[in-house]
Amino acid sequence: MANRLVRSLFATGGMTLISRITGFVRDILLARLLGTTALADAFFVAFRIPSFLRRVFGEGAFSQAFIPVFAAQLHKEGPLAEDEARAFVDHMAGSFALVLLGVTAVGVLAAPVVIWVLAPGFLADPAEYHLAVHLLRITFPYLFFISLVAMAAGILNTRGRFAAAAFTPVLLNLSLIVAAGVIAPHSKAPAVTVAWGVFMGGILQLMFQVPFLRHTGFLPRLRASFRHPEVRRVFRLMMPGIFGSSIAQINLVVDTMLASFLVTGSISWLYFANRLLEFPLGIFGVALGTVILPHLSAQHVRASADGFGQSLDWALRWVVIIATPAAAGLMVLSMPIIATLYRYGAFTAFDAAMTARALVAFAVGLPAFVLIKVLAPGYYARQDTRTPVKIGVIALVANMVFNVILIWPLAHAGLALATSLSGILNAALLYRGLRRTQVYQPGPGWRRLWLQVGGATLAMAALLWPAHRVSAGFFMASGGHRALTLAAWIAAGLGAYGTVMWLLGVRFKALRLRSIVTNEDV
Repeated sequence: MANRLVRSLFATGGMTLISRITGFVRDILLARLLGTTALADAFFVAFRIPSFLRRVFGEGAFSQAFIPVFAAQLHKEGPLAEDEARAFVDHMAGSFALVLLGVTAVGVLAAPVVIWVLAPGFLADPAEYHLAVHLLRITFPYLFFISLVAMAAGILNTRGRFAAAAFTPVLLNLSLIVAAGVIAPHSKAPAVTVAWGVFMGGILQLMFQVPFLRHTGFLPRLRASFRHPEVRRVFRLMMPGIFGSSIAQINLVVDTMLASFLVTGSISWLYFANRLLEFPLGIFGVALGTVILPHLSAQHVRASADGFGQSLDWALRWVVIIATPAAAGLMVLSMPIIATLYRYGAFTAFDAAMTARALVAFAVGLPAFVLIKVLAPGYYARQDTRTPVKIGVIALVANMVFNVILIWPLAHAGLALATSLSGILNAALLYRGLRRTQVYQPGPGWRRLWLQVGGATLAMAALLWPAHRVSAGFFMASGGHRALTLAAWIAAGLGAYGTVMWLLGVRFKALRLRSIVTNEDV
């Protein structure tokens, strides 16, 4: 089981890496095409709204409610257990599709109201407002397709098939790459063309899941039934989870609302910075959360309290080892990264500096955001969706307070920092809750691990510090030269971190799940 969990983590992380790389290509093309103009702000608002709802209905509350219930069905004893699980999937898919269809129809019809509520600053420019409404009507159906993709991914992940689901986002990126890089430059309305790329990306991702579901024997036959007991249980678990699992996304929407009142470009600066934050968060944090939830759900079904806690401990150690240096690296190398990836076409040096400020502020909260991906499944696997909601309410209120305090002195970077601070509070409260209920108890070696990671991270940051300022010559250099220079710095930082960790006594074999279970020290 331990080796299988590690293999699943690396498979998911590897596929997510491909997704993030294609995502960077997509964002480079969007930056080159749209820059940080009012056109770009309108598109990013229209794209962010269905993406936010996708994480609420799909990857967020639904997955965290569906996977534990589906796992319980699969692990029931008896000759009819698998047939009952298939019937549950059929009824769940039909019912969920009806709900999504209704939400999508409301979203398309109410697009003017949605933009008015979520980006009220656009009302000052009627052309920008109407463009955002038009774009939202094109992108909103993406929610329907991608939420069903999330259900398909939940089925595959629970069956131990992680790679296909993790690869699926690549198809959205490829669709947008074609739209932004091939079609839009020849279009009279490039933002509209890119919006249709989002729509097509949703269809492609759903179609891609079909053969894998058929291979597992769980390709749903849509049979809507809201009276099915397990379907009702999933929706009942979803209701609090819709809020609790999506606090970070709600915070980003609040940031978008406030940023719409700031100078033109603020929404785009926050978008591009957040996309960079999602690179380590997606490759490691989302991958770890995706793998750990079915595993913890199975442990809970088997009533294995020791295995449950040991699995959490293993995941948390990897969060500290990976997320801490990743956050430091993003902060120190923020300008070189932004200048290398986005400083082309309509994206100016000023835009790079503003985006870098937001990236530094977001990076402060990166370890907390990854921790949430691990700690929240500790509740959802036990079908406890209420506690994260209570914690989420506290974090959301705190984010609003931080926004008010920080937006005036720091503008858009203040909004990013507020999101990070509320994320830290969220993670701290989730951790405290697991400790208080004795669900999780730290294993041996934690103090030593903190000293090892802290020392190695400081050594890495000291080595990279000369690169934190970007000269005019770097901006003027070719994209290839910038990429090679940045790659050299990143390689040097990784080498320094790994070397110091090794010198301080960290060994990979001591970080395997089996080692944690047998209480081997780090």
